[in-house]
Amino acid sequence: MKNKIDKIIINSPFDKPVQFWDYDSKLQKFTKKNERRKAGYVIANANEGEFVELPLVNKIRTLVEIWREENYKGISIISRKLLEHWKNNEARQNRFFFCQIEAIETLIWLNESLSDQADSIRKSIPNDGGEFIRYCSKMATGTGKTTVMAMIIAWQILNKVNDSSSKNHSRNILLIAPNLTVKNRLAVLNPNHEKNYYDYFNIVPDDQKEKLRQGNIKIINWHVLAWDTEEKISKRKSVDKRGSKSDKAYVKETLGELSKYKDLVVINDEAHHPWRVNPELKEKKLMIF
Repeated sequence: MKNKIDKIIINSPFDKPVQFWDYDSKLQKFTKKNERRKAGYVIANANEGEFVELPLVNKIRTLVEIWREENYKGISIISRKLLEHWKNNEARQNRFFFCQIEAIETLIWLNESLSDQADSIRKSIPNDGGEFIRYCSKMATGTGKTTVMAMIIAWQILNKVNDSSSKNHSRNILLIAPNLTVKNRLAVLNPNHEKNYYDYFNIVPDDQKEKLRQGNIKIINWHVLAWDTEEKISKRKSVDKRGSKSDKAYVKETLGELSKYKDLVVINDEAHHPWRVNPELKEKKLMIF
């Protein structure tokens, strides 16, 4: 028998979810459950949707929560300072959503935590066959992923500027946009932009703002990564028969000033667009978010 939901929104966006509506398709009935919904997805079929859990995501959620309760054991002084600043609601007009804080907490945990659990998770994350570890933070539309990207950039640059010997951080950031419209929208991630997110959302403490400007940030559209190979050129029906660029020339043209550095953080916005790494980049240390 069908039943009606009296209240759709039952959690605060600023706190950890503690309830969810569970739907029984056979009974066509909603039941409120006093726990957080497990991460997963639904496969549609002829009769009813089949829920498929994402066990690795749920395991990471639990371990990050324990780590949070233990006051972020094992992280750098700057990372701790940033987390305290982001969670200080009295210091900001725009309070961050729980999902934004959890997203950046998870990336910091994966990158910095010295716990055995974190190390075990890092080793167990399935690889896509490439040579670089990629961490994906999936967030629903409207939950503020551009702000999280600003948090990632601040976390990486400020840690590296304050400790140049750090191997877990870089001041060199490459942002990859899925199209020109988004590329223009991501300009707010440049600290020198008049409407930059670091000021607007108070992402960086006052005593660190000038240090943030010591980072190197480049925003490109993902199509520039699809460089021409000799095979592509041979199939081209064009009078332009110039040969392909060398790997070194391509990387220098694409990355500009960033091509000089050996450590590079790549943030791939809307990461459902595939792209491959040029062989020249294999000489660099890449962290891909």
